[in-house]
Amino acid sequence: MLLARFLSKEVFKIGGIVLIDFHGQKYICGNPKNDKPLTMKLLNKNLNWKLLFYPDLYFGEAYTDGSIVIENGTLTDFLDLAMENIGTRETNIFSEMINKIKGTYRFLTNFNLISKSKNNVAHHYDISEKLYDLFLDSKKQYSCAYFKSDNDSLEKAQNNKIEHIIKKLNLKDNQKILDIGSGWGTLAIEIAQKTQCEVLGITLSQNQLEYSNKKAKELNLENQVQFKLLDYRELDEKFDRIVSVGMFEHVGRKFYKKFFNKIYEILKDDGIALLHTIGSINTPRSPQPWITKYIFPGGYTPSLSEISGPIEKSGLILSDMEVLRMHYAYTLKNWKNRFVKNKEKVLKMFDDRFFRMFEFYLSSCEMAFKHGDQVVYQLQLTKRLNTTPSTRDYIYS
Repeated sequence: MLLARFLSKEVFKIGGIVLIDFHGQKYICGNPKNDKPLTMKLLNKNLNWKLLFYPDLYFGEAYTDGSIVIENGTLTDFLDLAMENIGTRETNIFSEMINKIKGTYRFLTNFNLISKSKNNVAHHYDISEKLYDLFLDSKKQYSCAYFKSDNDSLEKAQNNKIEHIIKKLNLKDNQKILDIGSGWGTLAIEIAQKTQCEVLGITLSQNQLEYSNKKAKELNLENQVQFKLLDYRELDEKFDRIVSVGMFEHVGRKFYKKFFNKIYEILKDDGIALLHTIGSINTPRSPQPWITKYIFPGGYTPSLSEISGPIEKSGLILSDMEVLRMHYAYTLKNWKNRFVKNKEKVLKMFDDRFFRMFEFYLSSCEMAFKHGDQVVYQLQLTKRLNTTPSTRDYIYS
């Protein structure tokens, strides 16, 4: 069987699995390490060639549809072993070729204009508030946390992230702050509570907008923090500080120049901007096809080289950069464990297929940050060399 041969020779060089095809035939792939090895059972005969030809898309689709079953372990166990072997390289030459072709077509035809950006955001964020309550922290932060210790709880790590970002912004009282992609409003509200700053949060999600405004009203912060349904390209006022957490992945490669030019335009001369985004440690490559199709249409995680050029051309200065390694793997592990623990509640809102789809999303992303090419970049941007202190002590004091 070609698929079994491929898995043995090209994937499972460390450890191994048992593959059971549609006809019940068993194949040993690699070198399984125990008496009850991880087993991948194929319930559709077409998967014999689909997984060989284009696993980047078809594995996730098959798991979502229930035509792949993992036995003697969990989906996470399987992906952990597979990604440990694959690492940062392409799955196979066929996937690499198809991804390049589809990626080029998508780049040429995908225009994240304002109306399309709103639709892309709504696809993921406007499905159900109750769903996110099942796996996010109590402050509903849907971005990478900051784990000072492996033993930090999700709540502690998310609070660490807020404090870390606020320190990097080097805020002063009475400044005007912009939060681009403000989510459920937590960061904007925390800044307002911890300082005397005036904060504007903008989002493209109607659900997030309503939640944020309600939260600000409950906390009597309406005179200090505002939220608007607005695209960053529609802004024309100036700000002392600009922060964007987990939004840049949705900008689109064609619009990086536009994004940083806009930051330069609306940032005051002595201002600071902080960009927190998922990125790749590899050279530029095509988007992951399953994630793009089912979870984040229009999304893309850039290589550092794709960000640095537009920053330089905009006139902005990269005054500080930090690479958060493993932090998102820990974050996603917490989200996934909470999501799976609440399976019965999820099934009351959605069906089995949705549960498997979201489980695959969280598990596969966890492993992409644990073994693959994904990290989080925190980029601090200024217009002047002397805007921030000359050492990083102010961030950690």
